[in-house]
Amino acid sequence: MLHPKLSIVIPVYNEQNSIDELFAQLIPVVQKHNYEVICVDDGSSDDTPLRIIEHGKKNKHIKLVTLQRNFGHQMALSCAYTHAEGDLVISMDADLQDPPQVIPQMIDAWKGGAQIVYAKRNVREVDSWFKRTTAQLFYRAINTMSDVPIPHDVGDFRLLDRQVVDFINGLSEQSRFLRGLVAWGGYPSAVVMFDRAARHSGETHYSLGKMVNLALDGVTSFSTKPLRLATLLGFWSGVIGFFGIIYAVVGRLFFAQYWVTGWAALFVGIMFLGGVQLITIGIIGEYIGKIYKEVQARPLYIVKDKYNVS
Repeated sequence: MLHPKLSIVIPVYNEQNSIDELFAQLIPVVQKHNYEVICVDDGSSDDTPLRIIEHGKKNKHIKLVTLQRNFGHQMALSCAYTHAEGDLVISMDADLQDPPQVIPQMIDAWKGGAQIVYAKRNVREVDSWFKRTTAQLFYRAINTMSDVPIPHDVGDFRLLDRQVVDFINGLSEQSRFLRGLVAWGGYPSAVVMFDRAARHSGETHYSLGKMVNLALDGVTSFSTKPLRLATLLGFWSGVIGFFGIIYAVVGRLFFAQYWVTGWAALFVGIMFLGGVQLITIGIIGEYIGKIYKEVQARPLYIVKDKYNVS
């Protein structure tokens, strides 16, 4: 392919202070290619869409899709993949923690035969200790519980071949954990290392709650291990209870003089079994909730407006 088309897709949410610098760094890197930059505004409450439109008036390669409300990062990225027309599609964030200068290395890896090119962080020193720790726990939980291994310290900064994008767009599931979906396809991949920079402005939009929800989506979308864990918890609770019955009977019949009736053992037993039951119900509820979403079959997002997009 002599002149492949390059699509840069960027979900944006309240990033008005980063837009100018984003295009100042990105456009010089991609302008030698046949390119398009598709920004998907995920219900921003600031002037992010207006800033993008201003740049789009000067450069028709810059395009904007605005969503009706905030549908979440993964849905906005799914929307961007749907609108991308390139032979290779690179997704990145607008906060400049994903440096555009890495893009040529990603394209070279694609030319070498990789259909997925992950941009992996060398270090995360710019992130807080809490952010680094929760990220490590996130990837450890995903790879322990999930049947699909996901590379550590890779986010949504990656290159996808057209074939992979078409595969992603063809999936109909409502819960979109794209890092897992990309890996699940099993396409040949490569890794490009980069140093993660600090955010250009503002604060991260991924709170602890959103990280937990993302981890739950990842695990429940790609593994039934939590259900098996619930079964094991129930089994071992039954085993402990069975031996507890034997202990109580033997103690009452043969060692009555040492038998002391108290509330502590009863309280601990009830709390333990109650906790196991609640955990099990919660795990089953997560899967039922996902089934509920799939049955509803609502659209992943609602497009409000488009600019420079045919």
